[in-house]
Amino acid sequence: MVSFRTEYIAAGGNRHPAAADWDAITGLLAYGSDINVALWKPLDAGHEGVSALLCAHADIVNVVKFFYPATDWPHLLLSGSADQTIRLWQTDPSAYRLYSPVGVLQGHAASVNCLDVVPGRQVLASGAADATIKIWHLDFKEHQWNTSLLQTIQTSPRFLPLTLCFSAAKGDDFLLAAAGTKGAIHVYASKSSRDLTHQATLTGHEGWIRSLAITTEDAQPNSDLLLASASQDKYIRLWRCRQIHSSASAEDQQLNGNIDFDSLLSNKTHRVQTRSGSYFLTFEALLLGHDDWIYTVSWQRIAGKLRLLSASADSSLSMWDSEAASGLWVCTTRLGEINAQKGSTTATGSMGGFWIGLWSPSGQSVACLGRTGSWRLWTYDSDQDRWLQRVGVSGHTKSVMDVAWARDGSYLLSTGSDQTTRLHAKWISDGAASWHEFARPQIHGYDLNCIDVIGELRFVSGADEKLLRVFDEPKGTAELLSQLCGVESDSRGSLPEAANIPVLGLSNKALEASAEPLSSPRDRSDSDNSWQSTLPDDPKIRKSNYPPTEDDLARHTLWPESEKLYGHGYEISAVAVSHNGLLIATACKASSLDHAVIRLFETIDWRELKPPLVAHSLTVTSLRFSDDDCHLLSTGRDRQWSLFERGKADSHVFALKAKYPRAHSRMILSACWAPVEVGEIFVTGGRDKTYKIWNLQKTGSELVDTIYASGPVTAVDILGRLVHAMLVLAVATETGEVSIHLLERKTLEIKSSHRLEDQ
Repeated sequence: MVSFRTEYIAAGGNRHPAAADWDAITGLLAYGSDINVALWKPLDAGHEGVSALLCAHADIVNVVKFFYPATDWPHLLLSGSADQTIRLWQTDPSAYRLYSPVGVLQGHAASVNCLDVVPGRQVLASGAADATIKIWHLDFKEHQWNTSLLQTIQTSPRFLPLTLCFSAAKGDDFLLAAAGTKGAIHVYASKSSRDLTHQATLTGHEGWIRSLAITTEDAQPNSDLLLASASQDKYIRLWRCRQIHSSASAEDQQLNGNIDFDSLLSNKTHRVQTRSGSYFLTFEALLLGHDDWIYTVSWQRIAGKLRLLSASADSSLSMWDSEAASGLWVCTTRLGEINAQKGSTTATGSMGGFWIGLWSPSGQSVACLGRTGSWRLWTYDSDQDRWLQRVGVSGHTKSVMDVAWARDGSYLLSTGSDQTTRLHAKWISDGAASWHEFARPQIHGYDLNCIDVIGELRFVSGADEKLLRVFDEPKGTAELLSQLCGVESDSRGSLPEAANIPVLGLSNKALEASAEPLSSPRDRSDSDNSWQSTLPDDPKIRKSNYPPTEDDLARHTLWPESEKLYGHGYEISAVAVSHNGLLIATACKASSLDHAVIRLFETIDWRELKPPLVAHSLTVTSLRFSDDDCHLLSTGRDRQWSLFERGKADSHVFALKAKYPRAHSRMILSACWAPVEVGEIFVTGGRDKTYKIWNLQKTGSELVDTIYASGPVTAVDILGRLVHAMLVLAVATETGEVSIHLLERKTLEIKSSHRLEDQ
C-alpha cells in the first residue's frame, strides 16, 4: 500500500494590506498567497508552518476575512480576489484543508479590494476597483448558505475603496466607514430605512487611506467608538464617535450635561443620524512616528487597556498606548528594522517595508508580512519584559520556475520569478521534525528560470540574462544545516566563510573571517556593506537553536559566486548537471537554429566543450541526463525531443543518436528518465495535455503509451528507485494538479493513480 501526505508548504504572502486575518477562535492565520488562501497556525508549538492551501480563485487574492455569524452557525472564511468574486469557505473538520468552498458572491465589475463584517450579524460589505461598495446578506438554513445583495453604493465623489470598517449601532442599524484613493473617510448610516446613505466626510489626510479600524473605547454599553485611519501621508488619525440618545435633542443633552462639546476639541463636528439615534464624529488625535506609508492599523484590548498596532513601509511595527495622565497617544513599542540602513534598497540591507500587521487573539503576539512574502512573528516575554522574535513562515512571492534536490536528498533548492533562490531543509528538534527555509543563497536582479546541483556543495542557476552563475556553499550555512538538520559536510574546512552583495552589484562576493569585526552599526559607514554578510562569529547564525528568521535569511545566508558560464546569446531557459557532477548542459531562449543549441561545460576547469549540440529549431525547454550519464535528453518548443549519446572514447563528447519530430502536437515542456535497471525508458509531457512513455531500443525509439491529463503537462519526473517493484511517476499540470502513477516495471502499464489534492 502506497500513501501520500503533505509534508511542507512554502507559500509567500500577497502584498496587499487586507490580504490576511487572524482568527480569534481557532488561532489560524489565513493569508492570500497568489491565487490561493494559505492557512497557518503561528502559535503552534510544533512549528508546522502552512497546513493547507485553499484553491478556488482564478486571480490574485486581495482580501481575507474571518466571519463570526450566529453562535449556532458554521464558521466562515471570506476571500476576495482580482477575479471579481468573493468566496465563502466553511469549516469542515473532516476535510484535510480545514475549510471547504460553500459559495461565491458575484456582482463586482473589477478587483475586490476590501471586506468587512460585524461579528454576530449577517451583513457583509465589499469594496472593489469598480468604485462601488456592495452590502450583502448571509443566511444559513437547512445546512446551506443563502446570499443576497441588499444594496450597491456608488462612491461619490468617485474613489476606489481600499478599506472598509463596519460597526454595529443600536438595533439593526450600522455605521460604515469607507476610504481609499482619496484623502477622505466617507461615513454611511441607515437613517430612515435599512439602506445606507452617505452622511459625513472626514477630511485631513493628504494621501490614499489604506486601512481603517474601529473599536469601543471601553466595555460600557454607551461607550464612545474610536476610529483609526492609516494613510500614505505617513500619519495615523484617530476619530471619536460619540452616541447621542434619540429621546432628546443634542441641545437638550448638552444642557443636561450628557455631552461636553468642549471635550470634543475645537474642530468640525460631524453628525450622523441613524434610526435608533445620532452620533457625533470629531477628530481626536494625530499619531506621528512612521517615516513612510502606513499600510494597516488594528486595535486590541489587553488587560482592559486599549492598544493600537500599525505596520508601515518603513519596515517597522509600532504599538501605541494612551497615557493615563495626559490622554496622549504615544508609541511605546517598536519592532522591525531600526538602524542606519533603514530604507536601503540593497538586496541584503532592506526588509522592503511591512504590508500587514496583525494582533494575535490574546494580544501577546504580533505577526507582520514583509516585501519578500515572509511572515515575521513576535511574542511578548513577561519575564524579560520584551518582544522576542519567533519562527515564521516564508515562500516565493512569484512563480517557482524550478526545483532541485541535493544529491543525498538532505535539502531542496527552489528558484523563481521573484529573483531569489531558496534552500529548504528539515529542522529536527526534540524528536519533532518540520521543514523551513534555511538559506537564501541567491538574491538576484533578474528573474530566475532554472537550477541544478553540482555535487554536494555547489549549484548552478540560469536567469533572464545571457550567462549562468555557479555558487559554493559557505561555512555558515554548512554549520547551520549540521547543527539543526543533521546534514554533515566532509569539506567544511575548505568552504568560504560567507558572502555579500556589493552595492549596485549582481555577484555574491566571498568573504573571509575578519580579525576585528565591526562592533555596532554606528561604527559602520553608509558606504560599507560588508557587515551585511554572514560573519564567522555572528551569533544569529552560529548559536541559534531555531531556523533563521527572515532578517537572517536576507542578510546572512548568501552563497558566494565562484564562476560564470558564458556563450549563450539570449536568456537562459534550461540547465542540467550530470550525476557525476562533471558536465553542465545549458540552453537559452531561441527563435532560430543558431541559438537553439545545447552547450556543454566541464566543471573541472569550467571551459565549454565545442561544438555545441544542434538538434532543435526553437527554445529548448528541458534537459535531463540519464542515471548513468550515457545519454542527454532534450525537449523543445518545436514539439520534438532529441537524444544525445556519450562517445565511447571520450566521456565528454556527445553526439545526436535519435530525435522524434512532432512527438507531441504542441510544445514539449518537460522530460525525465526512468532508473537504469528498467532500461532506457523516458517520459515527455507537453502542452497538448498528454504525457508519453518512450522506450529507447537499438533499432530506434518506441512509443509505449500516451496518457491524457486534465490540463497542459508542465512537469514530469520519475523516482530514482523502484517501490514495490514499480516505477513511481509524478505528473503536474498547468492547473496545479499533481498526480502520482505507479507503473509496472516490465510492461510500463499504469497500475494505480493518485491525485495529491485528494489525499
